[in-house]
Amino acid sequence: MNNIKNLILDLGGVVLNVDYHKMVDAFKAYNIPDFDKHFTQAYQSEIIDLFEEGKCTIEEFRNGIRDLTGVNLSDKQIDDAWNSMILDLPEERIQLIGLLKLKYNMYMFSNTNELHIEMLKKKFEKQFGFDIFTFLFNKAYFSNEIKMRKPHPESFQWLLNDAEIKAEETLFIEDSPQHIEGAKKAGLNTLLMNVHPENLRDFLQQHGLL
Repeated sequence: MNNIKNLILDLGGVVLNVDYHKMVDAFKAYNIPDFDKHFTQAYQSEIIDLFEEGKCTIEEFRNGIRDLTGVNLSDKQIDDAWNSMILDLPEERIQLIGLLKLKYNMYMFSNTNELHIEMLKKKFEKQFGFDIFTFLFNKAYFSNEIKMRKPHPESFQWLLNDAEIKAEETLFIEDSPQHIEGAKKAGLNTLLMNVHPENLRDFLQQHGLL
């Protein structure tokens, strides 16, 4: 890790606590027993891809969910179920990223969407009193804003070009294996986060990053 100058962190499952099963359970409560055939950590339906790439509106996304499920859910039901996968971000993890920023240029790359990111920005502003994405990171890249998503190698190459950093000097930390493979194709160094985010400090120390 001696040549690493830049860290790119995923958001959900690395920095932020998430639970995809909670979302599936939330849709089950609306009499949709099989939402996991439309969304898992490894696979998702086309309308969700489009939403994460900023290529459909919130209303088009909601209508897409209604079409997928065959249930006429209200906007609030869809939003509440969709957001239920997002859990908490402990303050200790914020402090940890602050320590990393003393050693590395810090970036975030998240597959996300307009509903999630706007909710998170408000949530974190209220919790911490500042915008963590601009305060803790040189730059945070959100798929719905750059119109590209992981694991496509061109999304990583775009990020490298925009940040003006070199792939060989950059380490990407992610909890989804398919995204790791995409980053490797773009020439990045990678680490698969195979532990719960609460163990992020130990994971970083194990790999000589702290």
